[in-house]
Amino acid sequence: MGNFTTSGFLLMGFSTKPELELFHTCLFLVLYMVALTGNLLIITVTSMDSSLHSPMYFFLKHLSFLDLCYISVTVPRSIYNSFMQNGYISLGECIVQCFAFTLCASAELFMLTVMSYDRYVAICLPLRYEIIMDASTCVHGVLGVCISGVITGTMHTAATFSMHFCGSHVIHQFFCDIPQLLKLSCSKEYINEIGVSAFLSLMALLCIVFIGLSYTQIFSTVLRMPSAEGRAKAFSTCLPHLGVVILFISTSVFEFFKPTSDSPSALDILLTIMYTVVPPTLNPMIYSLRNKAIKVALRRVFQKRKDDLFC
Repeated sequence: MGNFTTSGFLLMGFSTKPELELFHTCLFLVLYMVALTGNLLIITVTSMDSSLHSPMYFFLKHLSFLDLCYISVTVPRSIYNSFMQNGYISLGECIVQCFAFTLCASAELFMLTVMSYDRYVAICLPLRYEIIMDASTCVHGVLGVCISGVITGTMHTAATFSMHFCGSHVIHQFFCDIPQLLKLSCSKEYINEIGVSAFLSLMALLCIVFIGLSYTQIFSTVLRMPSAEGRAKAFSTCLPHLGVVILFISTSVFEFFKPTSDSPSALDILLTIMYTVVPPTLNPMIYSLRNKAIKVALRRVFQKRKDDLFC
């Protein structure tokens, strides 16, 4: 039985029909540019506007950075392969892509968990907020997210590529998707990967439970507020984050439960796009459309830029 990891893999992409492949590539290019623009705007405005130098926007800035990395791991390579009409990817590139994708995906979930804790402290413990969420706590939170992501990516990638790959070296996806790689493995060789996946699934479940408990406490506190204005302000800061959480978790669940097949259908491709492309593209829109502070800060930044150009 041959081990094709010595020569690499063949990514099949979206379709064998050139016109459909071109359509998907152009769609990917548009979505990538939207994600790139939106996340860069959030990073820029939260860095430049002093009114947004708070823990919530500090975490939002790093979430946008993670979104940029997350979508950049898979989409640019897919666009390049389509235009070059060559789906070959070497072993080293596949390993790096799997590691980076797993790192970004897990780090995003950890970041959303940290952000839910920030919202919990802000709404439920407002008098102690500045003490609990000081600069040191914020930095340690982001460092913890990064370290956890690296550990998760290393474990998942090491377990996957410790296996031998038999038979076809064709991956029916537009990137090195771990479930598709497992299908190419020799029989009885993915016990370690199953153990790692079970452990990481447990960690993800704990994060989801923590987020759920945090928002249960948050909504319980908000609904007891006597002031309608106070409730509206609390909801305006919490609902965008909750929307991002629901979007990311629901699309990730698609990946966890969707069956793999030798010849993926349009639905399989759609589900993959739902958890690889949609969250980092829509996250900036969710925050910018629902958050008045960001919209005001964006206008200030653009106005300042305009004034500097005409001076």
